[in-house]
Amino acid sequence: MAAVKPISPFRLSSLLRLQKDPNIALQLFQNPNPTTQRSKPFRYTLLSYDLIISKLGRAKMLDEIEQILLQLKQDTRIIPKEIIFCNVITYYGRARLPSRALQLFEEMPSFRCERTIKSVNSLLNAFLKCRDFDKMREFFVGIGKYARPDTCSYNILIHSCCVRGSVDHAWELFDEMLKRGLCPNLVTFGTLIYGLCSSLRTKEAFKLKEDMVRVYGIWPNAHVYASLIKGLCGVGELSAALTCKEEMVKTKMKLDSAIYSTLIDGLLKVGRKNEAFGLLEEMESNGCKPDTVTFNVMINWHCKNNDFEAAYRVLDEMADKGCRPDVISYNVIIGGLCRDEKISEANDLFDDMRRRGCVPDVLSYRILFDGFCNGKQFKEAAFILDEMLFHGYAPRCASLHKFINGLCDEGNSELLWTVLNSLGQGNAIDSDSWGMAISLFCNGDKLPAKLVDALSTT
Repeated sequence: MAAVKPISPFRLSSLLRLQKDPNIALQLFQNPNPTTQRSKPFRYTLLSYDLIISKLGRAKMLDEIEQILLQLKQDTRIIPKEIIFCNVITYYGRARLPSRALQLFEEMPSFRCERTIKSVNSLLNAFLKCRDFDKMREFFVGIGKYARPDTCSYNILIHSCCVRGSVDHAWELFDEMLKRGLCPNLVTFGTLIYGLCSSLRTKEAFKLKEDMVRVYGIWPNAHVYASLIKGLCGVGELSAALTCKEEMVKTKMKLDSAIYSTLIDGLLKVGRKNEAFGLLEEMESNGCKPDTVTFNVMINWHCKNNDFEAAYRVLDEMADKGCRPDVISYNVIIGGLCRDEKISEANDLFDDMRRRGCVPDVLSYRILFDGFCNGKQFKEAAFILDEMLFHGYAPRCASLHKFINGLCDEGNSELLWTVLNSLGQGNAIDSDSWGMAISLFCNGDKLPAKLVDALSTT
């Protein structure tokens, strides 16, 4: 029988590239030739390190990445490229681990790798992903130790200001980058326009859009128009929003379902029903299929007008068009039915959503629980409450107080004690609720032992 040919470093890279399972890839990397005796260490290549780190990063296997990095640090034959560390810093950012991202950045010289603006920007972006603005600000103050900030650096900082709603600070950063001789790009303008529109400063956003074309020769893309349309719809300037849409059509820019959904929602909110439905037809004729968001806009509008039959028809239409309703679709209708005191129908739809494979979330349970409480259907509310607690959810404090108050008013001591005991065991009741129940109902009656124990631990 012929001996198995050992895997070469080149062959290992090929196998790692083909292997889809990250665990098998890791085993292969750690022991490429398990059946042969090792006369000398396996000579890994930079490519094989890069491939295994990328596979582990996409699989969020960060502890395993650290093992590979330790091996890479000790493998002094290899001089790793900066992109490897940029990628790992990005993985830490996505995992909300800013301290580990910073630590790796600081350790890069020990890997024989020089830090440039690329790894600096990766770290800034990781801080942004983690919403760790204090670390970002502190790091940027000393950025000169590593590299000179570029346009990308400022784009990340401007983005962070827009996320926090500090648009004025974003403007200051824009001015600062110009003073440094840096040229803003499409991302810079797109981020600033997004921030201005989110703060409903649409006039300034339009002025900036004109300046980016006139002064800098940069044409807006779909992202810029989407921000403008959303902002304009938010302040009720529907005509201007529709003009933006027409500009996109003239420049043969692709309109997606999000832009159409925003416009349809805005038109419906101001009562321009015919135009909204006309846009829906235009959307489909242009080959842009309505998605869940589009249908949810329609459902919400029908429910606000108490036209629940039409809302049900939209649910059926979604199924016919292969667009699965999500939990928001059902929550909107259940909420509308509860507001219209159609609690039985709301409960039926709640059961139906589960049969259709849509799992209720905490809001679904809270809406239905509130509906039963408002309708003084406390037995049904108690049943939903049990389900909530089983799934690890809890009602709002105000709703719970109303529920307990209702049971006390009814004098339903048996159900009250059952409910309080369940809440106590699930750690889903505060001392105020206990005190309210006791003061409203007990009047000197002896409390059950379980409730006394629960009360003593709150």
